[in-house]
Amino acid sequence: MPAEIFEEITAAAFAVDDKGIIVAVNGRAEKLFQRTANEFVGQDAHDLLHRDSHGHPLPRSRCGLRMALLTNSTRHSELDWFTRGDGAVLGLSWLITPCEFGVGTLGALVLLYQPEHPADARQAEVEASTRLAELDRLALLAETTTQLTSTLDVDAALRRLAALTVPRLADWAVFDLITEVDEVRRALVVQHEEGVLIERPDLQGPMPPVPQESPMPLSRALRGAASTLASPSMYHGPPDSGIAVEQQRLFSETGMHSAAIAPIRGLREVLGALTLGRSRRAEPFTASDLPLLEDLTRRAGLALDNARLYERQRKVAETMQRHLLPQMPTVPGLEMTARYVPAPHASQVGGDWYDAFSLSDGATALAIGDVVGHDLDAAGGMAQIRNMLRAFVWMHPESPSVAVTHLDQAVMHIAQEPMATMVVARLARGDYGCWTLHWANAGHPPPLLVSDDGRTRFLTGGHGILLGTGGQSARTDAVLTLPPRSTLVLYTDGLIESRRHTLDDGMDRLRRHAASLARRPLDSFSDSLLSQARPDDNDDDVAFLALRTPDQGHAG
Repeated sequence: MPAEIFEEITAAAFAVDDKGIIVAVNGRAEKLFQRTANEFVGQDAHDLLHRDSHGHPLPRSRCGLRMALLTNSTRHSELDWFTRGDGAVLGLSWLITPCEFGVGTLGALVLLYQPEHPADARQAEVEASTRLAELDRLALLAETTTQLTSTLDVDAALRRLAALTVPRLADWAVFDLITEVDEVRRALVVQHEEGVLIERPDLQGPMPPVPQESPMPLSRALRGAASTLASPSMYHGPPDSGIAVEQQRLFSETGMHSAAIAPIRGLREVLGALTLGRSRRAEPFTASDLPLLEDLTRRAGLALDNARLYERQRKVAETMQRHLLPQMPTVPGLEMTARYVPAPHASQVGGDWYDAFSLSDGATALAIGDVVGHDLDAAGGMAQIRNMLRAFVWMHPESPSVAVTHLDQAVMHIAQEPMATMVVARLARGDYGCWTLHWANAGHPPPLLVSDDGRTRFLTGGHGILLGTGGQSARTDAVLTLPPRSTLVLYTDGLIESRRHTLDDGMDRLRRHAASLARRPLDSFSDSLLSQARPDDNDDDVAFLALRTPDQGHAG
């Protein structure tokens, strides 16, 4: 369209390409929106101009202009809302029609003008706004349910709810939680500043106890009373409790002129309270805002209940798992350490385990194993197998393979969870201070030996099938004299398995990291190897046992 014809249009007008990007604007549009042509051209018209009646960004799914552009059709609206350069919101009628700007270049021409019947149009907008507000409310509640039910982490749930409510409903979100020992903690304070959410750690932290008789809004909410409105004026008088003092500070620091507070209730108890506050937004909260807030906190209560239950189960499971694992024996001349790392996303104990104990002839028995499963049954099976293994190793201290053969026969008839892998080893000091390792492997990842100079090798000898299959294959021992200052690593597959890479890749990753850490002290070696070698996408638990032999001249 020639520029001179574009300027002769008596209405404010701009043209967009087929993606909604403004390519031209006339002088009347520049004057109407108080923006220069440079501020228009190259911008997405919807993002730059289109708003709802409150000046908030309008979802693209509700943009009639965009729908007309996508369908290459002509459309008209009696009233829609657009923002000027100074932030003011304009109610305008519009007409959009397809237009060709050159050969093969399609787009649309948009005309904007004052409504013919402002009063009628305003009434229609009020009715439409009410309907759309209800749709927005339902959409917010649906999104809240989706966001909160997809995490079992309390802090993540709070941050997600804060992001859903600020700045959509408020300028501030404040979460006060009641701990499991009935103490109050201001867990999260978030504000909206220049388009981003900013956490305020200076306003977070421990809170005074909940007063039993206080009529103040937050105190009542933390006791489970109905949602209510609050303002700074309520806290101008002498505070009736420590919580009232903190609320005075909150209103002072945030500049909130209006707040809505609702209890967060779980299935059996009050879990805390949510405060939404307005400081920049001029309109105060009203009683009509409270039902939506209560709907949000009801969903938050269910999510926090589930998250707390998960954390409680996880702590119990981890405590149980650690109590099932033994203390390391003291072996003169040897350094020895062990680790157990629970599965990052599991709430139940697993079947990974390690063991080390002294034998009657002065040698040391070592074991690492993994019982199939990740639940209490696996943990119970692990305890059974470990205890039986100790008995068989004690009866046959000279040969790990003989002990494993007897164990294999027993687990088929006794163990709760018979399928398991393991490495069983006997470590004894020989002549001249050398340490000799005898071992048998029942379907387990091979031990890793790391020399002091960083050379590595996997001990693949003595390999046989896993326990509990009913196979009759003979098991054999492998034997190796460990070099001075070498490090032996026994581990379960949680340290090397990945959904994105092969097992060989995981073993190579373990080998390379172990080589780089060869001269670290044993505890530092173990911690660093666990954090560096374990794949990020592995959700299994890990049992880990490492030992280091002394210098040739320091056999102990």
